[in-house]
Amino acid sequence: MQLLWFIPTHGEGRYLGTAIGGRVVNFDYWRQIAQAVDHLGFTGALLPTGRSCEDAWILASTLVTHTKQMKFLVAIRPGLMSPGVAARMAATFDRISGGRLLINVVTGGDPVELAGDGLHLSHDDRYKLTAEFLTVWQQIAGGETSDFQGDYLNIEGGKLLFPTVQKPHPPLWFGGSSAIAQEIAAKHVDVYLTWGEPPEQVAQKIASVRRLAEAQGRTIRFGIRLHVIVRETESQAWDAANDLIRYVDETAIARATQAYARMDSVGQQRMTVLHNGSREALEISPNLWAGIGLVRGGAGTALVGDPDTVAQRMFEYQKLGIDSFIFSGYPHLEEAYRVAELLFPRLPLQNLPTQQPQLLSPFGEVVANQEFPEQPVKEKTIATVD
Repeated sequence: MQLLWFIPTHGEGRYLGTAIGGRVVNFDYWRQIAQAVDHLGFTGALLPTGRSCEDAWILASTLVTHTKQMKFLVAIRPGLMSPGVAARMAATFDRISGGRLLINVVTGGDPVELAGDGLHLSHDDRYKLTAEFLTVWQQIAGGETSDFQGDYLNIEGGKLLFPTVQKPHPPLWFGGSSAIAQEIAAKHVDVYLTWGEPPEQVAQKIASVRRLAEAQGRTIRFGIRLHVIVRETESQAWDAANDLIRYVDETAIARATQAYARMDSVGQQRMTVLHNGSREALEISPNLWAGIGLVRGGAGTALVGDPDTVAQRMFEYQKLGIDSFIFSGYPHLEEAYRVAELLFPRLPLQNLPTQQPQLLSPFGEVVANQEFPEQPVKEKTIATVD
């Protein structure tokens, strides 16, 4: 199992839908989050993309020199960049980072935003363009010369002079709930992502993409994008969830619902249906809460509970085939530490850091200026349920 975090380039705070509890987000703050991700043992972090966000490539390239091992999941955008330019960007970043790049393929699901960037294609046409883009990108990034004539792209002698570190190229991650998106995932990508839907819905997606991949003679891995609200007790976790939306009013929900309605993203439509713009019945599956989606586009659900319960819900997704979890929490700096403290000991993580001997810096504050606090017995990792 690998666990990634999130760097909030579109704003940050203690509450949703309000400026109350908001904080300034700047490079110093993002660097703090990235360095926390780096030394706590997260696999890496997702940087979001779109006009509501700072540019992910520029930010990732500035953060990479302040980190040592974390990976950066950064978007390429078919239709907004050419496959050759995207391949060169990926190769450069992969080299300067020492192979720490993951590629997030984002087709986009908001026609209004895409029109603002000059892309005026229908939903299915955008995905057909994505398929052509990935064909060319994989050829060029993989060291081949690309001569490609398609309905959307015409490439003559496309090639890469400076190769990537990862072979044949940095891994491709991709999310899309529509039928055409699943077909593209099965043919091209390494990791298929879903937003945090109830397990039975996730199981259906995984089964569908697996069948399509098998028809292509391929195997594919699966990941899920969720928020997480973990506290020492179940009641504390649910209190924190309700507190997160304490300032979300009906006006904010109506504005968000109106924005979702204009989108042609099937994934966003599925997210919206989970709450239907209502505060009622937000726990849509055991410990899966849809409150975030009331005012946040994209990933709109969170796992809520004490550490054992959240870990158990993760194992349920793992049993379906999920091996990569992209988590976030508000505020992202503090919650990164909380997740590492409460949740990591219960998970079979790929790259959990080795604890160094605490020669000069004990865990906890010295008691009465003279005694080190007693250390608790280390909790054992919970085994996956068969």
